[in-house]
Amino acid sequence: MNLDRIAGIAHEPDGRAHGVVVLTHGAGGSRDSVLLQQLCDEWARRGWLAVRYNLPYRRRRPKGPPSGSAESDRAGIVEAIECCRRLVDGPLIAGGHSYGGRQTSMVVAAGGAAADLMTLFSYPVHPPGKPERVRTEHLPSITVPTVFTHGSSDPFGTITELRDAAALINARTEIVEITSARHDLGSKAFDVAALAVDAALSLLSG
Repeated sequence: MNLDRIAGIAHEPDGRAHGVVVLTHGAGGSRDSVLLQQLCDEWARRGWLAVRYNLPYRRRRPKGPPSGSAESDRAGIVEAIECCRRLVDGPLIAGGHSYGGRQTSMVVAAGGAAADLMTLFSYPVHPPGKPERVRTEHLPSITVPTVFTHGSSDPFGTITELRDAAALINARTEIVEITSARHDLGSKAFDVAALAVDAALSLLSG
């Protein structure tokens, strides 16, 4: 399969895929983040095609955060979802880490692309130290089941703040709390990828 257009890398399962998972990275990161690689490996082990891809700002330059690129990044998310939906039959799960997850949720909320479920990692409820600047205004427009995987020590939002944000979504939600983890969701005590995939599959099956 050719994913060059979206700068994507596919993790293929053994046998026919149950569906496709499309994940992107956070601000300052890339498709090669440890978290995305672990997640895509886990999804492939569960029989799903998993694609990790670079947002447009990362395709333009190898390092640095996004800067005024949110609109084009959301267009890139739409393109990635549409591209990956054509790869296999079955459900499509979309999401990403931090900035990438937030932008994906905005695309889905606006109806720019269809997903059967979202899986969001370290959702940035607000900037660190600025809890008054919440980034939740679009969440009531989301109508697909959504899994949040979040560290209990994430400076971008407490678990309580995340629960309040998740309650705004007009669909079933699940929160996977990773004790003591920060924004990168690194953990020696928990298999973050396995827990996130378990929650997504449970929510998808109803």
